[in-house]
Amino acid sequence: MQLETYISDLLYRYECVTVPEFGAFLTQRVPAVINDTTNAFYPPKKNLSFNEQIQKNDGLLANYIADVEKIPFEEANEKIQKRVKILKSLLTQGETLTFNNIGEIVFNSEGKILFEPSYHLNYLTDAFGLAQFVSPAITRELYKETAQTIEKEIPVVFSPEKRRLIPYFRYAAVAVIALTLGGYVASNYYVNQIETHNQLAQKEAFQQLDNKIQQATFVIENPLPAVTFNVTKQSGNYHIVAGAFRVEANCDKKINQLKAEGFKARKIGVNKYGLHEVVYASYETGQEALVELHKIRKTSNKDAWLLVKELD
Repeated sequence: MQLETYISDLLYRYECVTVPEFGAFLTQRVPAVINDTTNAFYPPKKNLSFNEQIQKNDGLLANYIADVEKIPFEEANEKIQKRVKILKSLLTQGETLTFNNIGEIVFNSEGKILFEPSYHLNYLTDAFGLAQFVSPAITRELYKETAQTIEKEIPVVFSPEKRRLIPYFRYAAVAVIALTLGGYVASNYYVNQIETHNQLAQKEAFQQLDNKIQQATFVIENPLPAVTFNVTKQSGNYHIVAGAFRVEANCDKKINQLKAEGFKARKIGVNKYGLHEVVYASYETGQEALVELHKIRKTSNKDAWLLVKELD
């Protein structure tokens, strides 16, 4: 039994996933961070930790395993107990336990559990599609200081010869303004003439159309039969997410690809980060959605995840 897979699934939706008689994996949301030194941007995420003091069985993990594997709740609990015995035995032998996409657990010299989280997966669904990136430093202030320095060192001076040309430029400017105003008046007159002509032609055309309508008689002896279209609308608050895209064209391309593969793909809107979310399908019950999610992860997309959201 791949226990870490089931724990990973639950960490997307819950802040505490307890493994009975072993410990609990905890998540805590942290905001986005910008490193002023490296100009690196880190999106918001969930930090992972492990608490060996929390061992009471809350039924969450066993119930999830029972739903996915279609087995009784008691049998799921027995599977967990057997797996925990093996994990504890490996720890006492000095082995390092590796939970994929979660982290590593090992005993220290004092016999206490040490947990090193994995940073390969972000369990914060709101940040799905966001990745770390580095932005180059903005140097606009440096350019401004450089320009000011150049202005101080090389002042702008007008020679007497250039001053004599100023009256001629003044006359040229007056001539350009006059020509512009004249052209504007002529243009307005021409446009008004065209609009008047168009209004007369439109009025005449409407008059001819009214005369033809008055002369025509429409008779429908046998009305056409009514046509009923049955359109199936997807519903449900359990959605299997295939991806989130900044560009909507890429979103539509993904939907067409999934539909060609036989999925009832569609868009469910834009999340708070402006990303267009695409889902394989939506389901009425969580159990049905979990079964399909397990199939999709095995066959086509191991990064697919379940979103519980009520759509408008």
